Amino acid sequence: MTVDETDRTCATGKPRALTPWPAPMRVLDVSFSKPAENLAYDELLLDDAEDGRGTDTLRIWECETKFVVLGVSQVLREHARVEACASDGVRILRRCSAGGCVLQGPGCLNYSLVISHAHFPEIGTIRDSYCFVLNRLAAALKEVGVTASHKGISDLAARGRKISGNAQRRRKRFMLHHGTLLYGMDPALMERYLIEPADRPQYRGDRTHRAFVRSLPLDAAAVRAVFRRAFGAEVGADSIREDERDAIRTLVKEKYANPEWTARR
Repeated sequence: MTVDETDRTCATGKPRALTPWPAPMRVLDVSFSKPAENLAYDELLLDDAEDGRGTDTLRIWECETKFVVLGVSQVLREHARVEACASDGVRILRRCSAGGCVLQGPGCLNYSLVISHAHFPEIGTIRDSYCFVLNRLAAALKEVGVTASHKGISDLAARGRKISGNAQRRRKRFMLHHGTLLYGMDPALMERYLIEPADRPQYRGDRTHRAFVRSLPLDAAAVRAVFRRAFGAEVGADSIREDERDAIRTLVKEKYANPEWTARR
């Protein structure tokens, strides 16, 4: 079944030139070798910002280990090929945000934005927030020769094929928007570990992962530069704090490494 996203997708046309980023950002290029720690850090950044301990943040990360990630409300056996994952030692985890089931790992560079409604009035609605973030990403890609546009509800596509999936978790004061840019992941692996979704955007049609998804003609360094350019973080980087490392360990133990969380549905 295709999803009619006509009323929820912004008309981008040609990507506009980037305007100045409106607020100072904490910039993190922090990846963990353990998949659960990467998911936990995204949630921690949002919770800390919402509770007044953090601020607007861009995090860039990539996991060296393949793993499958369910959206917060998805049913495990409707979206992940459990037996294939178990056979190959591929972990299945669940994130805190909505959206679809995805494969993470080498060749999939992630960005996580924690931004405030006070500094970014453009994110007032779900539709507007996807338009704001994805149009900026498309404009930054245009500067390096890649023409991409917002498709469906939360995708970026180039030449009609998906290069970026995105998801959100929204709180009263801040939102977490996180997504990917693919630069070297084999779509055949997606077919091995992910069940083809029943609900799909109209532009996908009946294409399988292999026919629908493509990687960018960029390397990891170039994709990092795109993220930095899109979100006003072209210079500098901050470090993870020790108190954050402690909180991540706790969140992993209590939630992300807990089978009850992953198999909650």
